Amino acid sequence: MIYADNAATSRLSDGALEKMLPFLREQYGNASSQHSFGTKVKRAVETARKQIATSIGAEPSQITFTSGGSEANTWVLRSVSEVYRDEVVHIITSSIEHPSVLNTCHALERSGVEVTYLPVSDKGHVSVNDVVSTIRPTTKLVSIMLANNEIGTIQPIAEIGDILHEKNILFHTDAVQALGHIPVNVNDLQVDFLTASAHKFNGAKGTGILYKRSGLKLPPLIFGGEQEHGLRAGTENVAGIVAAGHAIEESIATMGETAKRLTMMVDDTVGGILSKIPDVIVNGNAENRLPGIVNLSFEGASGESLMHLLDLKGICVSTSSACNSGNGKPSHVLLALGLTEKQAKSTIRISYGRYNTMDDVNAIVPAICDAYAKIIENG
Repeated sequence: MIYADNAATSRLSDGALEKMLPFLREQYGNASSQHSFGTKVKRAVETARKQIATSIGAEPSQITFTSGGSEANTWVLRSVSEVYRDEVVHIITSSIEHPSVLNTCHALERSGVEVTYLPVSDKGHVSVNDVVSTIRPTTKLVSIMLANNEIGTIQPIAEIGDILHEKNILFHTDAVQALGHIPVNVNDLQVDFLTASAHKFNGAKGTGILYKRSGLKLPPLIFGGEQEHGLRAGTENVAGIVAAGHAIEESIATMGETAKRLTMMVDDTVGGILSKIPDVIVNGNAENRLPGIVNLSFEGASGESLMHLLDLKGICVSTSSACNSGNGKPSHVLLALGLTEKQAKSTIRISYGRYNTMDDVNAIVPAICDAYAKIIENG
């Protein structure tokens, strides 16, 4: 099998697995227990918290662990509406955010929150001027993802953060696709909240990350015990947290080398396909995107058909975000770029990761070209 769907999830690294296994077997104590068996586990959680914090230029006290990126995104958005529940609340976000952001915004609108959904360019960029022009006296939060999960486009978060900081407006960025793949520093970005998920950088599923700038109010997500600074009660996912700490250190240590290699792989993939199918559309910004993601539209072919034909050959790609797969609707991200529904449904996403090689590229390119030819030939 060739796995090229790393934007959906990535393989748990061998090192992260090795680090987490003891906490599933020998060191299975509760991190909240006061005996030595529990306090050893607690120290492992705090070590991971420090590893995560260091990776984004934060302090350990600013990191809260969740079950994933979607939970963290929902928590940030809902908390702002709760903190300002006695005031008119206006939120600004973009039309290409992850469903966990968009669907939370839709739910908040039903409870009276006002939301502006910014358009993007045909390359998938949010305009800084659009952000500024839509700010109101009631604007409490702006939420713009750092990098898109379908096309990989990287947003001008630092520029937006600089403006919002001056206006004292809270700023959240969903960095789920970015962390571990490009440099991320909360101080450079000037964000108040940042969210991420360990399984996107070769950690374990079920471990999310929420950065909150010190001094900000964040109502508890789950009531009960005092875990996670009293903000999220419940016994910690110790093994997943430990794996996340190790995985992020691994990813950052090889980030430059990996990014260079993945960029070459994407370039060779696109070049090889275009040499055989010249009318393929490359969606997003080729110069300003995550190193391993490429999104391609094939005129006259169904992206779903391409995906299934590739699957029969043991090659895993996707047609859109895993969170949107199976709903039968064209990608909201691609529609926001200006693609027609037909074009959006003719698209596949290839997302390479740490464990992919040029041998995978050399297999994927002819397989895609053969699959496309078969679809066109059969009408």
